[in-house]
Amino acid sequence: MGRWQDGTAELAVPGRDAPVPVEIAASYRARTRGLLGRDGIDGAIMLTPGSSVHTFRMRFAIDVAYLDRELRVLDVVTMRPGRLGTIRFRSRHVLEAEAGAMARWGLRPGVRLGIAPRAVL
Repeated sequence: MGRWQDGTAELAVPGRDAPVPVEIAASYRARTRGLLGRDGIDGAIMLTPGSSVHTFRMRFAIDVAYLDRELRVLDVVTMRPGRLGTIRFRSRHVLEAEAGAMARWGLRPGVRLGIAPRAVL
């Protein structure tokens, strides 16, 4: 996918039948806002570009997946509110979801994800 733009898409996880709804936060404003001020999220949000996150002023714990250029998972961590994440230098995108969601989806290091525009019904 060339240049990323703010919007919605579907995340394809190998071994999972249903795609996961994902918000794309590519602009500075959308990345800065991220999940701040929300009580939860249905699906995930992808911050791009990104190599680190924080959970200051967040209301809930999150799972964070660091992705490389090919959308391959480099690492998955769970972060409680009020934490500063470690910079992952090879990371180009950061995927965030509610704590526990990524384990249910089968995300782990080495898995390559796919992202497609969300189908309109």
